[in-house]
Amino acid sequence: QVQLVESGGGLVQAGDSLRLSCAASGRTFSRYAMGWFRQASGKEREFVGRITWNGASTYYADSVKGRFTISRDNAKNTVYLQMNSRKPEDTAVYYCAARGTTPVPSSEPYEYDYWGQGTQVTVSS
Repeated sequence: QVQLVESGGGLVQAGDSLRLSCAASGRTFSRYAMGWFRQASGKEREFVGRITWNGASTYYADSVKGRFTISRDNAKNTVYLQMNSRKPEDTAVYYCAARGTTPVPSSEPYEYDYWGQGTQVTVSS
């Protein structure tokens, strides 16, 4: 069982940077592939990026590629989402997720087993 808690959300202006954190409980965090997703008001949850269990590989949605960076610190049981060059369309609730059944990350929300409660990020123009 893994519990995830996101933090770092807030109101930022377009072009500003923001870093989200996702703190995980449990001793097996390092075994989990992690993903970040977001859900804007009235829209479906969408994939943002993912990272392998050891941080060796990352993959991003085209909409954030080159602007967002995912990293993790397994010693701190934390995964991060660094968001640069923010745009108003990045406004959403951001969720981190852990995939427990396999260390291979995925871009599909239904393949993740554990989810955080989400943190709101609002980008003003």
